Amino acid sequence: MKLIFAGDHAGFELKSKLIDYVRSLGHDSEDLGPLLPKAGDDYPDYVIPLAQKVAGKPSTEVRGIVVAGSGQGEIIAMNRVPGARAALFCPCNLELVKASRDHNDSNIFAIGARFCTPEEAKKGIQVWLETPFSNEERHVRRLNKIESLARS
Repeated sequence: MKLIFAGDHAGFELKSKLIDYVRSLGHDSEDLGPLLPKAGDDYPDYVIPLAQKVAGKPSTEVRGIVVAGSGQGEIIAMNRVPGARAALFCPCNLELVKASRDHNDSNIFAIGARFCTPEEAKKGIQVWLETPFSNEERHVRRLNKIESLARS
C-alpha cells in the first residue's frame, strides 16, 4: 500500500520515525511535508494536498497519515475535501481505530504528536492498516449520504 504523509512542525520528528516504521512494514511512502521543521508553518499547506491525493482512491491501495501537534485542525481541514475521511487517533482506545476503518472506511489517520508516544502511534497505525472496511450495506449507505453533501 502507498502511504502519503504530511503534518506540521510539531509532528515533524514523530512523522520521520513513522515513515521509517511503515517502510519497515513493506509499504511505499511519500512525504508531502513539511520537509524541515519550521515553527509557525500552516498545516493546511501540507494536509489539503494529502487529502486531495487520497480522496477517491481505493483505501486498499492508498491512504494518508498526518502527524501534527493535535491533529484536530488537520482533520477539520481534510474532511472538507470531498472523498477524504480523516479519523483522529485516540491512543487510549484502539477499538475507535478499528471502527474508523470497519464502519467508516477512513482513508486518512491523524495523529496528535503531543498526545501520544511513538510506540502508541505505531500500534495505532498497525491496527488501522490491518483493519479492513466491512463494506456492510448500512455503512456504505451512510458514507454515500455523507459524500452526497459534497456534491450538493
